Amino acid sequence: MGAVRDRAGMTVVVAMSGGVDSSVAAALLKEQGYNVIGVTLQIWPSDAPSEGQGCCSLDAVEDARRVATLLDIPHYVLNMREEFERSVIADFLDEYSRGRTPNPCIRCNEHVKFSALLGKAQALGAERLATGHYARIGRDAEGRFTLLRAADPRKDQSYVLYMLGQRELARLEFPLGDMAKKDARTLAREMGLPVWRKPDSQEICFVGSEGHRAFLAQRRPETALPGEIRDTSGRILGRHSGAVGFTIGQRKGIGVAAAEPLYVVDIDTGRNIITVGRWEELMANSVRVGAVKWVSGEPPAGPIAVTCKVRYNMREVPATVRPLPDGEWELEFVTPERAPTPGQAAVFYDGETVLGGGTIESVCRGARQPVEGGVQQ
Repeated sequence: MGAVRDRAGMTVVVAMSGGVDSSVAAALLKEQGYNVIGVTLQIWPSDAPSEGQGCCSLDAVEDARRVATLLDIPHYVLNMREEFERSVIADFLDEYSRGRTPNPCIRCNEHVKFSALLGKAQALGAERLATGHYARIGRDAEGRFTLLRAADPRKDQSYVLYMLGQRELARLEFPLGDMAKKDARTLAREMGLPVWRKPDSQEICFVGSEGHRAFLAQRRPETALPGEIRDTSGRILGRHSGAVGFTIGQRKGIGVAAAEPLYVVDIDTGRNIITVGRWEELMANSVRVGAVKWVSGEPPAGPIAVTCKVRYNMREVPATVRPLPDGEWELEFVTPERAPTPGQAAVFYDGETVLGGGTIESVCRGARQPVEGGVQQ
């Protein structure tokens, strides 16, 4: 738990996405005595469809405005399309074009919500910024801020917040960190918030109803060229209609028939080849992790034992993380892990505490030394 603060007269900007969680966060902070300002980010691309209830849709802006009116708090809409396009969408397109699978929510958190928005909050005269994320902030024995998993493990979002450091955590509030999701929705209903029935957003907010493959084909048509599907021995099994949009570990929608289930084990966008293999061919001993950030600001000097996640919806598994001479880190699993994927995040934990994390750059299957940009077969 974070330290109790004197809230009298303190101003907090709440990032209001138009959903249940951020609406409850705003209501709770007002009850606690903060001067609350609601802010909704206008990040919906100008060429994207405005349908649906995504966290950056036009409907979401209106839902946030309705909640702010009910709570009697100021509400502003900030145009951050350029930052979102540059930091999130361009990265999404580039990563898929390289055969990798990005996590755009992590990029949005890193470059938009907890970087650019912190500056906007300060410009509005706010001492703090709050969101509806399910995570907690604490202090260690040395007084440094710590990032902790949420009390509700089913809703914990600490995986997508690993990039937060001391500067950010000193100014952040996560009002829902100690709350279960079902209790947040019940509270929203009791408070009369008009979004209390609104379903959670599950899809990538900017790709539209046709999905990410159609979005990629529209933005990068050269990546939708047909190519070969091969097995791990090099035998041609069929054809695909574009290597982008596939992801490591994928089983459905590959488009080849076989006597046993086949999974995507490698994506070579340079040669436009999708390689498929058996379940056991997905298993990896270790990954290389780049752009690693440590919550404490102080990386360990040598190898440390951790638990880790290499996907959002997975159980934590034991591993060892060790520094490499080139500045990257090796994450070696105690037991081989299924389908770690370049472009995704690897996040390191010590019990309830998030130590840090980074982006998976390459995967090692079999031999210890990973192959840069691909997998060791």
